[in-house]
Amino acid sequence: MGTYDRRTFIKRSAVLAAAAAAVRVLPTHASASPAAIRRETCHAFFDGAGRAPEVIAHRGGDGQWPGETMRALREAAKLGADVLEFDVFLSSDGELMLMHDHKVDKTTEGRGVVNNLDSKYLQGLNAGHKWSPDGKCRPFENKSALDPQYRDLRVPRLAEVFDEFPRMRMVIEMKKANLSPAAALSKMIRERGAQERVLVASFKGKFMDEFRRFSPEVATSYSLSKGDVERLLSGRRLSDNEPGQPSAIQLPYQLVTEERVRRAHARNIKVHAWTVNDLDKMYLMWNRGVDGIITDYPGPLLALLGRARPV
Repeated sequence: MGTYDRRTFIKRSAVLAAAAAAVRVLPTHASASPAAIRRETCHAFFDGAGRAPEVIAHRGGDGQWPGETMRALREAAKLGADVLEFDVFLSSDGELMLMHDHKVDKTTEGRGVVNNLDSKYLQGLNAGHKWSPDGKCRPFENKSALDPQYRDLRVPRLAEVFDEFPRMRMVIEMKKANLSPAAALSKMIRERGAQERVLVASFKGKFMDEFRRFSPEVATSYSLSKGDVERLLSGRRLSDNEPGQPSAIQLPYQLVTEERVRRAHARNIKVHAWTVNDLDKMYLMWNRGVDGIITDYPGPLLALLGRARPV
């Protein structure tokens, strides 16, 4: 196991352990308090949901197209994905930029930490440079993002995404970083009138607390922070001077059981399973009653659900 693989394994194991601890505090239907069951947690974000499970295109569908690019988002929307999912960082000049990793080295030909780079430099990078559909070939390697043919592979600004998809619902994850994107994200969501079509997520509890203070009206998911686990434990309605109650919990698919889904639903909490790329696992999550499946392969999932659009 290489250094990168070893670090990924350790990180993933820690996330699974924290998520397992969080879901254990969900009450059973019998033990849930009446106040908890009456909580009006179903945010307007979910009013736009169609048939469950919703197809949530992870990074725009990174298994089918270079993730976190306008090309991926456009193709996922064209296929009929219900929700676009992607990650944001704050650039050094204060722009919200789409990127999955805190270093651009992972996906592009560039080098450096996103927070330390300005938006002009970032938009000159090809986010499909290292992408491979099969783990071998790299069809967009060494292509220039300045070439009109590959312009849709450059690192996008969040403003571009809102401009192009004024009605699409989105899950936006604030990644762990040196600079918090919470204030900028809150401001942009309000400016674009997107309060009812965005769900904000993050593994960083501090970022989630900040965002909820700025925008208590916007839907959020539980993080794995101590504060969010306490919210999950309490089952209480938050007081008027506290930020908005989370509306969803996003779990690794390995931790999703029918019982856990039922417990969450007893609290009016929606359940999203991630990242589900195998057809058998997609079918399993569907049968377990999740509200959304986060996948790198929105096309196969739509086909499995009988919702594939004619090509």
